Amino acid sequence: MRSELRVESREDLAEAAEFYDRQRSGLGDYFIDCIFADLKSLEALGLQAGVHETVFGFHRKLATRFPFAIYYLFDGSLIEVVAVLDCRRDPESINARLLRRRS
Repeated sequence: MRSELRVESREDLAEAAEFYDRQRSGLGDYFIDCIFADLKSLEALGLQAGVHETVFGFHRKLATRFPFAIYYLFDGSLIEVVAVLDCRRDPESINARLLRRRS
């Protein structure tokens, strides 16, 4: 099983890492490492990767260490990460961002 990050999800990660680095030096790298560990655990699920709750039309895996969610599509062989978003945002703003990423 493999996963791919869309350009937009990579931008989400970079933005969040910059935020955490402003809080404390090195925290952004730790954030990235934790999200990638969550992605590895998602890949390890194999054909069960789509078991996560569907929210706003995407599967949503909650990050282990940070208040973030990984939104993804799963077609049985590929996990396509479309967004990595802060769960503390207003749900309507999350939905609006995800609407733009449907295709």
